[in-house]
Amino acid sequence: MTLLEIRALSKSFAGVPALRHVNLDVAAGEVHALVGENGAGKSTLIKLIGGVYERDSGTILFNDQVISYASPQEAKAAGIHTLHQEFNLLPGATVAENVFLGSEPKLPYLPFIDWRKMRQQTQDILDLLGLEISPDTLVRDLSVSEQQMVELAKTLHAQPRLLLMDEPTAPLSEREVKTLYQLIRTVKERNIGVIYISHRIEEVLHVADRVTVLRDGQCIRTVTTAEVSADELIGTMLGKTVNRHYVRPATRPGREILRVEGLSRSPAFEDVSFSLYSGEIVGLAGLVGSGRTALVRSIFGIDLPDSGQIFVDDHPVTIRSPQDAVALGMGLLPENRQEQALMLDLSARENITLARLGQNGELINRSGEHLLVEQFVTQLRIKMPSSETKPRFLSGGTQQKIVLSRWLAVRPRMLIFDEPTRGIDIGAKIEIYRLLGELASQGSAILMISSEIAEIAGLCDRALVMRAGRLIASLERDQITEQSLLDYAMGDDL
Repeated sequence: MTLLEIRALSKSFAGVPALRHVNLDVAAGEVHALVGENGAGKSTLIKLIGGVYERDSGTILFNDQVISYASPQEAKAAGIHTLHQEFNLLPGATVAENVFLGSEPKLPYLPFIDWRKMRQQTQDILDLLGLEISPDTLVRDLSVSEQQMVELAKTLHAQPRLLLMDEPTAPLSEREVKTLYQLIRTVKERNIGVIYISHRIEEVLHVADRVTVLRDGQCIRTVTTAEVSADELIGTMLGKTVNRHYVRPATRPGREILRVEGLSRSPAFEDVSFSLYSGEIVGLAGLVGSGRTALVRSIFGIDLPDSGQIFVDDHPVTIRSPQDAVALGMGLLPENRQEQALMLDLSARENITLARLGQNGELINRSGEHLLVEQFVTQLRIKMPSSETKPRFLSGGTQQKIVLSRWLAVRPRMLIFDEPTRGIDIGAKIEIYRLLGELASQGSAILMISSEIAEIAGLCDRALVMRAGRLIASLERDQITEQSLLDYAMGDDL
C-alpha cells in the first residue's frame, strides 16, 4: 500500500531552485533512502513533507489525501515525524521531559503529571535503545550521540506512521548503529514507512528497500537496493566515477609539537598521556562515551582538567580558554557545529574567515577575503546560493564544510578534528581526506576523532584507543585495522 506519494514537487529559496519537479513514493513498511551530495535537496524534501517549508508547486499525498501542513506540529498530529540532523531538544529539561513533551501522562482524576509513569515509560524506551542513562538526566549533560538517541526515543514514543530520518547514524557509535538497524526492522514490521537520508552508502544498501538519487534538486534515479552497487550509486550521485577507498601514503613524523602527561578530568577521563608530532595524523578511536571528546575539549581549554600537564614545543603551558589554545597554534573543529563553532547569523563568508581576523594586525582585505572563500567553495564543493548566505539556512553537511574551511584558511600547527566528515557527502569526504593529508605533509600535526573506523585505518599514522575514560592502546600504522580498533574499543584486548 502506498503511504506517501510526491508529484512534481518544486521549491526555491531566493530564486535559487532547491528541488525541481521531484517525484517519489513510499510504501507502508518500506525504507526508501535518499542519497546525493550536500545541497542536492534531500533535507529540503523531508522538510517539505514534515511541514517545515511550504512547497512552491507540486502535490504531496499522504494516505491518499493531499496534504499541506503549516507546521511540524500539524505533520506530527497526522503521524509524520522527523528525526533531523540538528536536534530539537530542551537542554535544561530531563530526558523524560523531552521524550514526553506535549503528551505527559496525567494522574487519574487529577490535572497533574504522573511523573512515576513518565519516568518508567521513558526507562522502557531507553532500555530498548540500549542507552544507559537516567530518565532524570538533563539533556545538556549528554553527549551528542546520547542526545541523538533521545531524539529517537521521542519518535518511538510518538508511534508515527511515516518516519523521516536525516543522517540518523552520523553521531552514533558502531554499537548504537546496530541498535538503530534493529529498531528500523521493528518499525518496518509495524507497517511504518521510512524515508532515510545518509551519506554512508553501505549503510543505505544495508537498511533500505529502495533508493532515490538526487542531484541538483532533481531525481536522477530510483532503484531497489538489491540491484545496485555502492560504486554505481556514488557514480550516479556525482555524475562521474571516483575511487572512494582512500589510503594515505605512510609518512615520517617530524618533531614533537604537543605532549600530554597524566591529564585527568573526573569522571570523563583519567591519566591520559600521549605525544603528537608534526607531519602526522593521529586517530583517536573509541566508543561513544569513552572520553574522546571530553579529552580534546580539555586540551583546547574549553573544560579545564583536574590534573596533568600539557606541553607545546617541549615547554609546559597553561591553557585556560580556547583563545589560549589558538594563540599556541591550535585549531578545533568541534563535535557540535551549531552550538560550538558557527555564528549562525553571520554570513558563510564571515564564518570562513573568522579565525583570520586580526592576524598580524592587518586590516580586512575584502577582495582577498572573497578570493579565499571562493577557493574553499570550489575545493570542498560547498553548495549555497552565495557566500553571503547565513549558515542557519544551509544543510548540516554544508555547515560542516564551512567550519572546516575556517581552519584550513589559517593552517594552524595543531589541528583537532572531532568527526570532520560527519554529514558530508562522499565526494567532499575524499577531498577532505586529501586536504588533511596535504596539511600533514606541510608540517601540521593533526589529532582526529572519528567514529568511522575505516577513516582511521585509511588516514592515520597512529591510532590511540580510549575505553571508559582511559587510553588503553597506541597502535602504529601497521597495527591499525578495523578489527583491532574495534577489539580494543569494545574490551577484547589483543
